[in-house]
Amino acid sequence: MTSHTTLSPEALLFDMDGTLVDSTVVVERTWRRFARRHGLDAERILATAHGRRTGETVARYAPAGVDVAAETARLVAEEVEDVDGIVPVPGAPELLASLAGVRWAVVTSAGRELTHRRMAAAGLPLPSLLVSADDVREGKPSPEGYLTAAAALNVRPAATVVFEDAEAGLRAAAAAGAPAVVVGDHGCPAAEGCPRVRDLREVTVTDTGSGVLRLTLKHPEPVPRA
Repeated sequence: MTSHTTLSPEALLFDMDGTLVDSTVVVERTWRRFARRHGLDAERILATAHGRRTGETVARYAPAGVDVAAETARLVAEEVEDVDGIVPVPGAPELLASLAGVRWAVVTSAGRELTHRRMAAAGLPLPSLLVSADDVREGKPSPEGYLTAAAALNVRPAATVVFEDAEAGLRAAAAAGAPAVVVGDHGCPAAEGCPRVRDLREVTVTDTGSGVLRLTLKHPEPVPRA
């Protein structure tokens, strides 16, 4: 029997990397180069870098004496130039194409230029509202990005639904008071109890015309509670 979960948000907020855009190969190349330059454990860095701003990860792992600002600028420049292997998450093109007239935003730990490059490389449209790493004082897991987006869309955070794939983003959504849907197979304490979809092919949105959306999640798999 086909199962569905239906939610009724007023706006949708999307993370980018891992949620709309599959940039895994680029992210791994970038951080492995960083690790090699400084004699660091790449796997340790990759375990925590996803969903966080580049500068915050550099500051966390760079050896003493490394110019964090210069190293961050180098990594960002490398990422902007490297789009080889970037593809949309399955279902993302169709889902975003269905959102004409719907209030939605991208809230990402990537900078604005990088976001434009990756969305274009994946063939995805940009929303009218983008909250990037350049637009906030604190990155995820701070709720600042999601609170900023909700305010700009003139909705309460609780009246949004956030789509996320990483712990930092899920913690940010929870701190903002915004319900979240987990995209993909990531498991962490912040994901517990959230509905999960394998990818965006399992998500459909209908504009009811009343300011409230009908968001349907096909075959959602709630993340088990510990």
